[in-house]
Amino acid sequence: MSFLCRDCGREGVEGPDAAAKPARCPQCASPRVLAHPELGSLTVAHIDCDAFYASIEKRDDPSLADRPVIVGGGHRGVVSAACYVARMYGVRSAMPMFKALEACPGAVVIPPRMAKYAAVGEEVREMMLGVTPLVEPLSIDEAFLDLSGTEAVNAGSPARTLALLARRIERELRLTVSIGLSYNKFLAKIASDLDKPRGFAVVGRAEALEFLGRRPVGTIWGVGKVTEAALNADGISTIAELRERSERDLVARYGAIGKRLYRFSRGEDDRRVEPNQPTKSISAENTFDSDHADAAFLKAELWPLCETVARRLKDSRLAARTVTLKLKTAKFKLLTRQRRLSAPTQLAAVLYRDAAGLLDAALDGTRYRLIGVGGGDLVDGAEADPPDLLDPTRGKDLKVERAIDAVRAKLGAKAIAKGRGMGR
Repeated sequence: MSFLCRDCGREGVEGPDAAAKPARCPQCASPRVLAHPELGSLTVAHIDCDAFYASIEKRDDPSLADRPVIVGGGHRGVVSAACYVARMYGVRSAMPMFKALEACPGAVVIPPRMAKYAAVGEEVREMMLGVTPLVEPLSIDEAFLDLSGTEAVNAGSPARTLALLARRIERELRLTVSIGLSYNKFLAKIASDLDKPRGFAVVGRAEALEFLGRRPVGTIWGVGKVTEAALNADGISTIAELRERSERDLVARYGAIGKRLYRFSRGEDDRRVEPNQPTKSISAENTFDSDHADAAFLKAELWPLCETVARRLKDSRLAARTVTLKLKTAKFKLLTRQRRLSAPTQLAAVLYRDAAGLLDAALDGTRYRLIGVGGGDLVDGAEADPPDLLDPTRGKDLKVERAIDAVRAKLGAKAIAKGRGMGR
C-alpha cells in the first residue's frame, strides 16, 4: 500500500493493505496521511478552490473568520458563493438571496468583487502551470491537470506534486483547495467533491465500477434534473442500474447523451486535458430590485449589458456570431432566445439591436426579475464588423463606438455615454 503525507510530501510503502497505513507521517508526524494502492500511477487531477469567493473575503477581513458569509447580490439577487459556516444553515450557490437570508439571518452579505477574485484565480492558475503545462481551466477557481511524465521535473509522483501544490497555495495565498486524483477527468471531478474542504480523494481503476455503482445517475457529468427525472421514471436511479442497459438501448431512448451514459457508467472517459480551451461565450446580466414587464425599462437595462459584453469581447480580441437574450420570470423560470448575426461583431449597438428584437418578441406581459445578454459562437476579433453595403448603419456604429472607447480609455468608463443609457 503506497502512502503519502499531505503536509511534508513524504512517500512510502508500508504494507499490502490499507490497514498498514501509518496513523501519522514517519517524517513530520502529521495525521494527514493518504494511502491507496494506485497512488503512484494516477495522473489526472481536478483541483477546486474551497468556497473561493467567500474564502477570499474571510482571508482579507479576519473579523469574518467564524461568521457565516454569503457573496451575492441584493435581497432579490442570488447567492454567488457561501462559506462553509453558511452552508451549515442550508445556504447554497444559486439560491435566491431572500431564501438564503431566511435560512441564515445572521449572515454577512458581501457584493461580488469579480476583478479581485479573477486576480487571485490567476495566481492559483500560475501555480498550477508551475507543475504541469497541461492545465484546463473550468472556471475562475477550478481546473483539470494532467501530470503525466512530470515525475522527474517535480521530483516525485503526481500525487506528491499535488499535495505540495495544495500546501503552497495554502501557505502563500491563505486559501485551501480540494483535489481529486484518478485516471480520467470524469472520475477526478467526482473525487474532488468527496472530502471537502481541504480534501484529497483518490479513485483508482480497480475500484471504479464499485465506486460508481452505488451513486445516483445524476452524478454523471451532463445529467441535469430533467434527464435524471427521465432516467428515474424508467426505473434507473443508480449508475449500477444504468450499466444493465445496452449502449444501443440508451442511445435509442435518450439520444446522443446515451453514449456518454454508457461509457461514463463504466468509468470510461477518453477526453484529454486540453489547455487553453477557447472561450465559448461572453455574457452579462442584471437582477432587478423589483419585477418588471415594461418594455422601456427592460430595454434601458439591456443597453449597459450590451456595452459590457462588447467591452469584454474587445478586451478578449474576440467577436460574436450569435446574440442570446436571457430572461428570468418572477417565479424563477428561465427563458433564453438566440439569433445569428449577419456578421461577427464587437459592437454594443449591434448586440443591442438584435437583443432588443428578441426582447420585443418575448414580451407578453410577463414580469421579469432578471435580464441578461450574451455573445456566442466566438471567432477571432480580426473578423469583427466588416464593411456591409447592405447595412450602412454598421459603419456609423463602428465610428461612434471607437470614439466612445477612446474617450473612456483616456477619461474613465463614466466619462461618456449614449443617450439610451441615460434613462436607467
